[in-house]
Amino acid sequence: MGKIIALANQKGGVGKTTTSINLAASLASLGKKVLVVDADPQANSSSGLGVDVAEATTTIYECLVDDIDPQKAVIKTTFDNLSLIPSHINLVGAEIEMIEIENREKRLKNVLNILRPDYDFILIDCAPSLGLIVVNCLTAADSVIIPVQCEYFALEGIGKLLNTIKIIKSKLNPSLNIEGFLLTMYDSRLRYANQVAGEVRSHFEALVFDTMITRNVKLSEATSYGQPIMTYDKESKGSQDYMKLAKELIEKTDKRE
Repeated sequence: MGKIIALANQKGGVGKTTTSINLAASLASLGKKVLVVDADPQANSSSGLGVDVAEATTTIYECLVDDIDPQKAVIKTTFDNLSLIPSHINLVGAEIEMIEIENREKRLKNVLNILRPDYDFILIDCAPSLGLIVVNCLTAADSVIIPVQCEYFALEGIGKLLNTIKIIKSKLNPSLNIEGFLLTMYDSRLRYANQVAGEVRSHFEALVFDTMITRNVKLSEATSYGQPIMTYDKESKGSQDYMKLAKELIEKTDKRE
């Protein structure tokens, strides 16, 4: 039975999509069957895994709004063990279209419950918001990874996200846990980066992953070429960081089981 993890932070540009793509590819390379669910209308996870969204006939939008069989939306990527449900710009209007649907907060949960037995990990790339689609993501997930960039104002808005998680846990998904805070865009040469990392660690303690994702230009380059970092430049620091994160996540998951 696969583990469903949402990558969420309503602040944009913190590394959610980069982490979704590269953590998924690293887990897949370690022999895990992985599905990435792109729940962001910008569809960057889809293009970052080499999928042309314009050619996708069935996406997460059709699964949520039209009750399409999710198996029809799954695309096998060119990478072993790694599949994707792409997103679409139509997802922007899905929140309004879903208003009158009964149990609208559980639509994604129902979709992923069908697919869960086929995968070891299902990673959901959430949009940078706290709207109905993100509520669906958190209701469907077993746990949340919260990427936090090592920059000023990094903790801004995290209180809001934690409050949303608390509400969802009490009303919609009692088993939802925080998998961990992931420090991204870390540059050890910068004093403020060390300061932010220290603050996050002292505040959230054991909930912070040991692995930190170092600021690395190759990570941005890889995404623009529609590749995970490990196929674009296996020797880069970014590739090593995400492989380390994948191993840490597997270890944490095995311990809990």
